[in-house]
Amino acid sequence: MTILSDLTAPKRLAIVGASDNPTRIGGRPMSYMLKPEFKGICYPVNPNRETIQGVTSYPSLKALPDDIDFAIIAVPAAQVAGQVRDAAEKGAKAALIFSSGFAEMGEEGAALQDELYLVGKNKNIRIIGPNCLGLFNASEHFYATFTSSIDRATPRPGGLAIASQSGAYGSHIYMSCHERGLGIGQWVTTGNEVDIEVAEVIKMYAAEESVHTILAYVESIKNGPLMIEALEAARANKKPVVITKVGRSEVGAAAASSHTASLAGEDAIYDAIFKQYGAYRVQSTEEMIDVAVAARPRIYPVGKKVGLVTISGGAGILMADAASDLSLDVAPMPIDAQEEMKKVLPFAAPRNPVDVTAQFFNDLSLIPKFTKAMLDRGGYDGLVGFWTSVAGSPLLGKPLLEYLKHTMKDYPDRLFLHVMLAPQEMCEAYEKEGFPTFTDPTRALAALKAMMHFGMSFADKADVNTIALPTSVTLPNASTEQQAKAILQQFGLSMVQDELASTADAVMKVVEKHSSEMVMKISSPDILHKSDVGGVVLHLKTAQEAATAFEDMMASVKKLEPNAQIDGVLLTPMVEEGVDMILGARIDPIFGPLVMIGMGGVHAEIFKDVAFMRAPVSEAQARSMVDSLKLRALLDGPRGAAVSDVNALVDAIVKMSVFAASHEQQLDSAEINPLRVLPNGCVGLDALIQIREVV
Repeated sequence: MTILSDLTAPKRLAIVGASDNPTRIGGRPMSYMLKPEFKGICYPVNPNRETIQGVTSYPSLKALPDDIDFAIIAVPAAQVAGQVRDAAEKGAKAALIFSSGFAEMGEEGAALQDELYLVGKNKNIRIIGPNCLGLFNASEHFYATFTSSIDRATPRPGGLAIASQSGAYGSHIYMSCHERGLGIGQWVTTGNEVDIEVAEVIKMYAAEESVHTILAYVESIKNGPLMIEALEAARANKKPVVITKVGRSEVGAAAASSHTASLAGEDAIYDAIFKQYGAYRVQSTEEMIDVAVAARPRIYPVGKKVGLVTISGGAGILMADAASDLSLDVAPMPIDAQEEMKKVLPFAAPRNPVDVTAQFFNDLSLIPKFTKAMLDRGGYDGLVGFWTSVAGSPLLGKPLLEYLKHTMKDYPDRLFLHVMLAPQEMCEAYEKEGFPTFTDPTRALAALKAMMHFGMSFADKADVNTIALPTSVTLPNASTEQQAKAILQQFGLSMVQDELASTADAVMKVVEKHSSEMVMKISSPDILHKSDVGGVVLHLKTAQEAATAFEDMMASVKKLEPNAQIDGVLLTPMVEEGVDMILGARIDPIFGPLVMIGMGGVHAEIFKDVAFMRAPVSEAQARSMVDSLKLRALLDGPRGAAVSDVNALVDAIVKMSVFAASHEQQLDSAEINPLRVLPNGCVGLDALIQIREVV
């Protein structure tokens, strides 16, 4: 027996707070268990009734004639912990708690939830909830839920599985899937997550042979490493994880907190973690269902090259625009292949999109001919076909399907999505043969992009666990810029060499040793943003100019930061022009060590053009971070500028990630800003390290 079996396939269960009314919270699951399809035994527990829905009722769990595997609990919050304790003593491996009134209700409820947690831990019983809508296992006809969705739409077993922190929204996802014809085998809602979290459910689904695609709705993540383990397990087993993570906005984050009594994390971090570990984040239920539909054939193209075939030139243009917006590659067919296609159909437009025109009506064999040409000669990873209502015609739809089946059997690794307005039975016929159907071409392309994401993620063999981390040592004092630079240099990060001077005479002596222009910066452990207090001066040419700048800087800093400790100023030769970046690291309270790269200066402030990954990262991952930046082209030397040394930048990201991962227990954050990327190499101009305060 697996943990998932304990949760969703028990043989003997009790419902504490069972109701004789099948429409009430404690009555609905009882009514489901009394149906002949469920082969287990269900004991109602209610001290106020002798029978419940025609079945003998027991006054307590202790009074049950046999041990149980599972308990459903629907009693007031103050009674729940005691009932869980009794369930454990009757042999239950899991308890599902419908009851609300816990941490979502304030301090008193939080205390009850803490008590519940301790009972579960001490009695070795797993807990789902509290404040959840329940779960079901369609193949076992086990419906431990009070959702009315089961009455309206009996689950049809299938390879989709749903894990949702929200019960009501989890029910909405289920109904949306059902109405789209998708089979849902497993459905688990987790509520307040006193024990079992969505992450653990994903991990259980990843190990379940009957599950091929996982849909998840998340409000907050408490255990970041567990979520990473779950996503890694799903990716290893080539199971797509499609996630809706809410709380992106300030208002949304506040709502998530009040609903689950837990804070939402930084959205950029969630995005980065999901992407790094292969999950696909969607922004709507509609998009989630589209991705689930596209995943049904279990074909995940490895690449982003898309071929578009259409019977409408206008639709082809629309699809090409949409594909471009989605960053898909609408590469043209080779010229010689286009010429060959023109010989078959002189008035076709064979470039890509490939327009087979209205001649399609007269000669359906054009479709397999052009499809084979696109796959063989164009090398497209996936195709989208636009047939509008034509495919719904009994005279054309079925023959077209036969042509497609015959053609695509030679391309088992290519996914072909179809845009068609057709009766449900015709769409079902196409989907039964592995051809997902959509009514809108833009949605079809978005779904194809998701499948390509999974294909490339599943094919990624990069293993960051092979990155050797040095033995962690206690970080020395890093309160000043010079100290921070020295520490980062020990990890191979190149930094400018500077000298500390605390008087005007000392400043003059340093400047006189250099022939180049100099930079002067205030040195103080209390001042993080030097330019805000007049603490940075550039292009100092002479010793006297530097001495004057020193006096002016000291006056400005003392006026604006009168209590700051001033060690003096740092003097550094000006570095040649390049592209300024921000390279940083931080220890996230949920996911641990992270590395960040972004465009520096005003670009970062305006565009928030940054990329995160959990550290340590491989060279390939660091390069993907750089390539994901919106202003990536600045590194390629636009308009005659020098080409930047991207390899050196990638190396710096890897080294910063190793530094972060090696000091996870001590580090709060580290930053090189700016990191100037030069034609040969890159160098840090300023650095900051903040060590975590020990409470």
